[in-house]
Amino acid sequence: MVLLQASSQERAISDYIDAHNGEALALLEKVVNINSGSMNLAGVRAVGDVFRAEFDTLGFKSTWVDGTAFKRAGHLVADHPGRGPRILLIGHLDTVFEPDSPFQKFQRIDEKTATGPGIIDMKGGDVIIVQALKALKAAAVNDVNVVVVMTGDEEDTGEPQSLARAALVEAAKGADYALGFEDGPGDPRYAVTARRGTSSWKLEVKGDPAHSSQIFRSDVGYGAIYELSRVLDGFRQRLAGEEFLTFNPGMVLGGTSVEFDQAQSRGSASGKTNVVAARAVAMGDLRTVSKAQLERARAIMNEVAAASLGHTQSTLTFEDGYPSLSPTEGNANLLALYDRASQDLGFGAVTAVSPARAGAADVSFVAGEVESIIDGIGLMGRDDHTPGETADLSTLSSQTKRAAILLYRLRNRS
Repeated sequence: MVLLQASSQERAISDYIDAHNGEALALLEKVVNINSGSMNLAGVRAVGDVFRAEFDTLGFKSTWVDGTAFKRAGHLVADHPGRGPRILLIGHLDTVFEPDSPFQKFQRIDEKTATGPGIIDMKGGDVIIVQALKALKAAAVNDVNVVVVMTGDEEDTGEPQSLARAALVEAAKGADYALGFEDGPGDPRYAVTARRGTSSWKLEVKGDPAHSSQIFRSDVGYGAIYELSRVLDGFRQRLAGEEFLTFNPGMVLGGTSVEFDQAQSRGSASGKTNVVAARAVAMGDLRTVSKAQLERARAIMNEVAAASLGHTQSTLTFEDGYPSLSPTEGNANLLALYDRASQDLGFGAVTAVSPARAGAADVSFVAGEVESIIDGIGLMGRDDHTPGETADLSTLSSQTKRAAILLYRLRNRS
């Protein structure tokens, strides 16, 4: 691929990536073959050791942030001060595939395709980070102002969350740009400029037990199950259809008695058809594209829950999860620079994918620190989080070139 508009250094960067794509593939196979399920702490650290050696060779100062305090393996942070704007690169070392999964190894299907646990989510993105930085160094661009954070618990975040993401947020302070190397929508024509945040809710309902023949009387009321149904349908009537907002009751229990284990998200209920239900519980998630949308949705849900039917009481509680990455002018401007690099490379335009197709990710945690963020620029493929996770290996070099040229051009901005 010949750069359509490029300096001599940009051509050198592109040529290096072509010449060393085999090395990038070998590194990808190596790390995919190390199990690093989020709870395989030794495996996560082993993958971190591989990448740490790469950053050390590039002259970065690398640190392993121990995760004992948040019950996970920890994170790799690699820092390289330099000229120009400060750039944060974000990856993660863990996968959803624990050691007991039958899906464990890298397997080449053909010249352009391979499968493997975490091959696109997101060990491929981690390899792209390393290879792009190698290309810059080979082109004598040794002074990029970069910090890399590869978290060890993106797929199953440690608790408390504030500790689990402290290293990432600290690295983001003072950064002008942040680039996330998740696989995103799996299509190189798109990148991510907005992600919906996730949170959860629990609805607990109490009613007065009585013989079913007396239900609806003014001194008996409607029972817990009718009340729970009213609240859930109220959520639907008041909130369904709002752009980028979704809410889903994923589990419901109700009856005379309810046993519920929130940590395991399971339980049991017992009751009889001739007894008015005394207890009911529901749990669900809530996804929003901004803090304002989250607060507005929660306020409406609380309002619905508070209007209880006779002789019932609904209690609604919320638990924060991943924050949202709201669409901003800074994000759009950074995407425009990435798009320009892609078109100059001859790879075509890159536009923003809808937030409805972008799940939660680590970049959202730095939205309060960094004005310009894009994500989803890692290795492309399909079926991540499944035993069919497959990489389009033809995008390894093209995605690396896009990232490397963007880094080079950001480095030259004042």
